[in-house]
Amino acid sequence: MRSINDIRDLTVDEINELIRLACDIIDHPEKYSEKCRGKKLATLFFEPSTRTRLSFEAAMYELGGNVLGFSEAQSSSAAKGESVADTARTVGCYADIIAMRHPKEGAPFVASQHAGVPVINAGDGGHNHPTQTLADLLTIYREKGGFENLTVGLCGDLKFGRTVHSLINALARYSNVRFVLISPEELKVPSYVKKDVIQKNGLPYVQTTDLEAAIPELDILYMTRVQRERFFNEEDYLRLKDSYILDPKKLVDAKEDLCIMHPLPRVNEISVAIDKDPRACYFKQVLNGKYMRMALMLKLLELA
Repeated sequence: MRSINDIRDLTVDEINELIRLACDIIDHPEKYSEKCRGKKLATLFFEPSTRTRLSFEAAMYELGGNVLGFSEAQSSSAAKGESVADTARTVGCYADIIAMRHPKEGAPFVASQHAGVPVINAGDGGHNHPTQTLADLLTIYREKGGFENLTVGLCGDLKFGRTVHSLINALARYSNVRFVLISPEELKVPSYVKKDVIQKNGLPYVQTTDLEAAIPELDILYMTRVQRERFFNEEDYLRLKDSYILDPKKLVDAKEDLCIMHPLPRVNEISVAIDKDPRACYFKQVLNGKYMRMALMLKLLELA
């Protein structure tokens, strides 16, 4: 039995295999429509979610399985003080696989030690979000044909952005990837990510506060929102929330094949005017997330 808490739990070969499987699911959905018949997914979401929770649920339903779970902590015995370990051990009696989102870093890992069934981290605090990264990687693969020789701009909340941390960890293992880290000074990439991932792998990178100046060199632009829920005071959030707003004017000098990504939800950081631009890939990411979660669940349940 295996769980996924961090994108680094998967080797590069395993990631590439999941991408191949997801592409086959896209091309031949009928082959997979009964693969999880009789299987149950439990979605334990202690923190709000639209895309991730519904994506997991849609993925299991399209594999022929069933879903149970809750969408907020107040709907569970956590409201009575039950521990993550006890919740996981209990739910493991009912389900074959668990997807957990939790505001505390490490909670899905704790769950994986007690559940008795595979646990997938669906986001833990500001730490990791491996299945969003799988969605991101499939999007990049389908748009760019691979991961090598890319200049990747990451913009916005790079301090608390778990999607950013997971994506850096994933792309750092491919050759000739260069990072452009665009953020306010207060929301820079944590030093442990910079030192232990980017610098340790010898990857070129620059840090800047200037989005507009960085755009012309980018192959990928990964926008993120400034996350209100990660701030300790409202004043700091209000001061930083509109630091970067991508609009058509800023794309005048961008590459014609730029891939614009965002893990969603967005607030103001991407103008809706960009939604019609062929370079906008953020809703493609949403769909790709479902396919990668299908592939991952099949692998963890040893059904593919």
